[in-house]
Amino acid sequence: MRIETRYNGPAGSGNGGWSAGIFAAEAGGSGPIEVTLRRPPPLETELTLVDGEVRDPAGELVAEVRPAGLIDTVVPPVDLETAVAAAARYPGLVEHPFPSCYVCGPQRADGLRIFPGRLPDGRTAAPFRAPAQVSTATVWAALDCPGGWAVLAPGRPYLLGRIAAVVAALPGSGDECVVTGALLRVDGRKALVHTSLYGPDGSLLGAARATWIAR
Repeated sequence: MRIETRYNGPAGSGNGGWSAGIFAAEAGGSGPIEVTLRRPPPLETELTLVDGEVRDPAGELVAEVRPAGLIDTVVPPVDLETAVAAAARYPGLVEHPFPSCYVCGPQRADGLRIFPGRLPDGRTAAPFRAPAQVSTATVWAALDCPGGWAVLAPGRPYLLGRIAAVVAALPGSGDECVVTGALLRVDGRKALVHTSLYGPDGSLLGAARATWIAR
């Protein structure tokens, strides 16, 4: 496994959702999978998964992968027009802790450009046009940042610590999808969030629960 440079989150390390999706795909299995990131995933480094542990060439632990319990909570969808309006209010357009993030960074013309803005009820929503090439990792990435932006605020950066996801189906190339996120609770430096991805017909493509850690 190798996280290519273009799939970065914070500068110099892999986007958490994309990296977790790569690790989950390597682990295989048909049910939900949980990935705990033990350190920022290194870029352009050959990683191995053995007995549920992702390690770098020096043997350092990068992540732990295991089957997850049932993910039975989804964030309700919104229509595409509502998602587009929310994205216009995306706070990351004004201040972003990681502006080159592959998923939600405004500096990345070649990224997924998912810009989650707040809805009146506190949820986040954003449109997501599926890229030409879609993989399981693409869905994991799309399920990552919209949850984080349910708790992120100016001067309050968070990083993904753990994510459990299930992918029901992949979107087609160019599909106009909608992703929603919600904050469940904050416990000290930890924030528990949920995210859901919906296809153009409103079908649920994937769902995730995640723990974000305040820096």
